[in-house]
Amino acid sequence: MDFLADVVAFFGDRANWRGGNGLTQLVVEHLAVSAAAMVIAMTLALPLGLVLGHTGRGGLVAVNVSNIGRALPSFAVLVIALQLSSIGVTPTLVALVLLAVPPMVTNSFVGVRGVDPDMVEAARAMGMTGRQVFTGVELPSALPLVMAGVRTAAVQVVATATLAALVGFGGLGALILVGLRTGDNVEVFVGALTVTVLAMATEIGLGALQRRLSPGHRLGRDSPQETSKSSLRVSTSSR
Repeated sequence: MDFLADVVAFFGDRANWRGGNGLTQLVVEHLAVSAAAMVIAMTLALPLGLVLGHTGRGGLVAVNVSNIGRALPSFAVLVIALQLSSIGVTPTLVALVLLAVPPMVTNSFVGVRGVDPDMVEAARAMGMTGRQVFTGVELPSALPLVMAGVRTAAVQVVATATLAALVGFGGLGALILVGLRTGDNVEVFVGALTVTVLAMATEIGLGALQRRLSPGHRLGRDSPQETSKSSLRVSTSSR
């Protein structure tokens, strides 16, 4: 009970929220490096996975490579990146980007390849170009699975960004690291608890966004594929 009281007192002390080493600044740094890593990873992974899923070429190689990337320990990547650069944000971004890319490549590829082939053939029979098939049929059907990959990657990145403190960047990992060095279990617990809350908030927020972006959510209870089929029927009747 005394320990929990100390934790509550830590959060209630305004001094712990202020300054360069305050909790507010650490949270901002943690979210900033996580967001930067996700933007870079999405820029690299989503076009690759979607294009390979659409063309069906080289997809297995990309998925296998991304699966190998999942097996790489983030700490090992961080150490290697540190040797190739300097302390600070660069090695952290490298490690987090490599962590975020695999689930997004895999999910976007599998999502597009998993679209009902009959829908794709019907779209092509209607005279749709490859781009129209992709944007009008494949992408809407694959979007929920693509967003699931983004959500998985984001939660992993937020949780793993604590490693940034090991290379001198900061974030909530700095609070945990200082607590470990000084034997302050309250600081360790507060840092770990805050990271957990951020990861849970990321999961819940992106999960809600995933449901809102689903064509089935926007147009009723139909599944994405049913929605795409309805669009094709409307287009066919209009012709």
